[in-house]
Amino acid sequence: MKLSVLDLIVFIVLTVGSVIFGASFFHKNKTSSQFTSGGGKIPGWVVGFSLFAAFLSSISFLGLPGKAYMSDWNAFVFSLSIPVAAVFSIRFFVPLYRGLGSISAYHYLEVRFGAWASIYASICYILTKVMHTGAILLLLALPLNALFGWNIELIIICTGITVTLYSMLGGIQAVIWTDAIQGIILIIGAVVAALLLTFSMPGGPGQIFEIAAANHKFSLGSFGSSLKDSTFWVVLMYGFFMNLQNFGIDQNNVQRYMTTSTEKEAKSSAFLGYFLYIPLSMILFYIGTALFAYYTAQPDLLPAELRVPGVGDKIFPFFIATALPDGLKGLLIASIFAAGMSNVSANINGTATIILSDYYKRYINKNANEKSSMRVLYGSSMIVGSLGVIIALSLVGVKSVLDAWWMLASIFSGGMLGLFLLGYLSKSARNIDAFIGVIVGVLIILWMSLSPMYFTEGNLPAFRSPFHEDLTVVFGTIAITLVGFFLAKLFAKKSIKS
Repeated sequence: MKLSVLDLIVFIVLTVGSVIFGASFFHKNKTSSQFTSGGGKIPGWVVGFSLFAAFLSSISFLGLPGKAYMSDWNAFVFSLSIPVAAVFSIRFFVPLYRGLGSISAYHYLEVRFGAWASIYASICYILTKVMHTGAILLLLALPLNALFGWNIELIIICTGITVTLYSMLGGIQAVIWTDAIQGIILIIGAVVAALLLTFSMPGGPGQIFEIAAANHKFSLGSFGSSLKDSTFWVVLMYGFFMNLQNFGIDQNNVQRYMTTSTEKEAKSSAFLGYFLYIPLSMILFYIGTALFAYYTAQPDLLPAELRVPGVGDKIFPFFIATALPDGLKGLLIASIFAAGMSNVSANINGTATIILSDYYKRYINKNANEKSSMRVLYGSSMIVGSLGVIIALSLVGVKSVLDAWWMLASIFSGGMLGLFLLGYLSKSARNIDAFIGVIVGVLIILWMSLSPMYFTEGNLPAFRSPFHEDLTVVFGTIAITLVGFFLAKLFAKKSIKS
């Protein structure tokens, strides 16, 4: 596709500007505390927009329209679960972490159940964020490929190197400030794209709803009781547990809670960031539905390679590249790219923080000075960035990156939310109770994740999980919590009798 000079200028200025702006915080990262928490002096509203932008990410900005284009609004039920999960997290988890005063989200588990619990949860976090980084790097490459015709693999490699370098220079302050700025730009971009789609229909705005309604595009899914299909209730349960995990125990978010000066500011920033996502996700689903109507009414506008099933993630980038006016498409692509870079840098920074606080200072060098701590942060950042690039390259060609990410997140999260809930809700649960609960939960997660691949119709189908894959994190979390809770009650009764 021929690139306009204006689009190229806008893209380069915004992208390079974001990198320079993030790297400009280098002089404020002389200590590991400044690198990981910004000294606890970042304004609450900035942290709030950062939480929003991190939760949105390029996966949502490109993946949600793709989901709506290919199917319906079933995945929007995930957003409907946010209020309950957000209120629970703001009410209970934010004060918990602020009270402990540790930059690590998993220090609580060590205090509550011992070192093994912290190691288990932190490993799950690291695996999840490496996969997340890879998915984002791939989704950053798709619109650039559609707009500029650049090679996807080359974009992934160059982006990974660039983000890793600016993450090492800017620290958490660069992550949060760039997140906040790009979050605002993404909101503007989504609204503009939705309006342009609405008023570009040949039959007027009403044609979108006519075509969408005729094809059941606004459906939230079946309200039946089946646990095999992606029903309304299955997605709602998945959304609640995943959002509670994201808001309550994810290191990237917990780290942000520690960057404000007071607990009140931390709560306000969390409320702003999480509730802002709901209307924005609605706009993104509307964009996907409008794209379906737009290209249904004008099929000749869509090339043959995009008329086949499984290309939903490429439709919105194609529309941006072909239908938006010069300058505006450069702005939107640049904002998506910069926001994705901020998300990747947050994963790199959070993972490096965990490696320093939960491993290096805990087991290797308990009296680490600032020089050695900064060296570990830099080295860890390089390793995580490199692994993200490798994962992104392996995901090229996956039908829906959003589906792949949700499935892998359920597996790697390992039901660690259950361990947090057990420790928080049951004051009598012992280390052994939690350990047995984790074993049971992990076995359930592995069975639900792997049995569909190994137990097919011709190979012991009775051992195959009959449940939808989204329920993996749900059942894993519940199993850990309930097993640990009932073991604690059982042994408490026996001790009383004896």
